[in-house]
Amino acid sequence: MKVCTDACLFGALTVQKIRHQTSNIRNVLDIGTGTGLLSLMVAQKNPDAIIDAVEIDEDAAQQAKENFESSPWRGKLHVHHTSIQQLLHLTNQPINQLTSKPINQPTNQPIHQSTKYDFIICNPPFFENDLKSKNVKRNLALHSLELSLEELLDAVNKLLANEGIFSVLLPHHRTQLCINLAIQQSLYLSKKVLVKQTPQHNYFRSMLWFTRQSELTEESEIIIQNEEGRYTEKFIELLKDYYLHL
Repeated sequence: MKVCTDACLFGALTVQKIRHQTSNIRNVLDIGTGTGLLSLMVAQKNPDAIIDAVEIDEDAAQQAKENFESSPWRGKLHVHHTSIQQLLHLTNQPINQLTSKPINQPTNQPIHQSTKYDFIICNPPFFENDLKSKNVKRNLALHSLELSLEELLDAVNKLLANEGIFSVLLPHHRTQLCINLAIQQSLYLSKKVLVKQTPQHNYFRSMLWFTRQSELTEESEIIIQNEEGRYTEKFIELLKDYYLHL
């Protein structure tokens, strides 16, 4: 699957959030890593973090594995060809059982022994009940065929540490649904960033951060391009360390 501009923006903002945390972020989980973009962005700015990346599609998992092994942070990045549901099942097993049951290949390490994560990131399947293409892999990547929001938030609730943070990228029209479902899992919105393509467009993406503590929500917006079709200063500031030509 292609790397999207909004995913890069989400990665940059998530990294910024991690770096502004007063507590150490050691264990990170990337649900539906695709080719590993978000995990690599986190690793670039947080080289001490250990990152587990979960991907259900075999080809994408293999690509993520190759990308991880080609990076300077390959010792900290671990990709697992599995679903989050299976990972959740495995992490509920006793440690001696967990470490003796390697997750389906490709993976460059067995999942580490911690069953709770300081930070969970996810760019999940976007669409439910929308028209699907004839490409099965694209459907898995873009549609909630294997992972619904309800399942995602249930998994997050079970895998997130007490002081942990969960961040997710969604289409704007699914924002309130996600917030409502999160509350049912005792996860509360702490930050919301709405994204526009240009000043004339409506919001098309929402980036949401949740914690277990109910607190005031920080809200802001980002516009990707100005009226002249050039990247905005805010976008450039966020992405300049990741894009080769910006």
